[in-house]
Amino acid sequence: MSSRTPVPVRWTYAFVDRPVERFRAASAFWTAVTDTSLSGLRGERDEFGTLLPGGGADACVKIQAVADGNGGAHLDFAVEDVPGFADAALASGATTVAAHDGWTVLRSPAGQVFCAVPWQGESVRPPVVGGSRLDQVCVDVPPSAYEAEVAFWSELLPDWSARPGSRPEFHVVAPPPGLPVRILLQRLGEERPVSAHLDLACGSGIDAVRARHERLGASLVAPAAHWTVMRDPAGALYCLTGRDPQTGGLPVQPAG
Repeated sequence: MSSRTPVPVRWTYAFVDRPVERFRAASAFWTAVTDTSLSGLRGERDEFGTLLPGGGADACVKIQAVADGNGGAHLDFAVEDVPGFADAALASGATTVAAHDGWTVLRSPAGQVFCAVPWQGESVRPPVVGGSRLDQVCVDVPPSAYEAEVAFWSELLPDWSARPGSRPEFHVVAPPPGLPVRILLQRLGEERPVSAHLDLACGSGIDAVRARHERLGASLVAPAAHWTVMRDPAGALYCLTGRDPQTGGLPVQPAG
């Protein structure tokens, strides 16, 4: 286990990763879903964009055009000490994918990519929009890597709340109050490469949110008791969940 002093995370970003040829469709859908506007594009190939909220809130969702694969999702951790956070991640079992000028791409023990980026003073969380809030990156982990992945995130983020979820295959890694994006680790039922998808908290309004998303171009994949699996216009899966969009937690059951 690492004995390094923890580097606190000051802000979190959920990244929507989509293939280059579907980037435009994904950008249009996710800006509509979150009631944001797309920033000017950045990067050597104009591959990065930020979903900009109004009303003085700070962005917490970005989008990336990926050249290889089907995309998915990943997290960016905004910190004051990028090298220190990267070192802590390496000491906890991560590997370096790429070290850029001022930011670092890393990979968890199970293979999930994440980034350490400079904190720019972000502090105002965007509000609930259309009955939902994009607030979670779910990392789908093969069974053989699950315990090590839980241990990794618990060690790297000691001031977050890492705890078993509502089902045996879930482990929640929830940030301190104020940070906009949390992590859910999900143990898969089969051995396959790690992947990640986005989750939105909808409370009791999943059906209404689903209808809104369908009007914006999404399609239903599979309804379940406490969440609904959807496919966005770029072809990627995401979930609408029954969690409280204000707190991110499970809805409080009435006493009775």
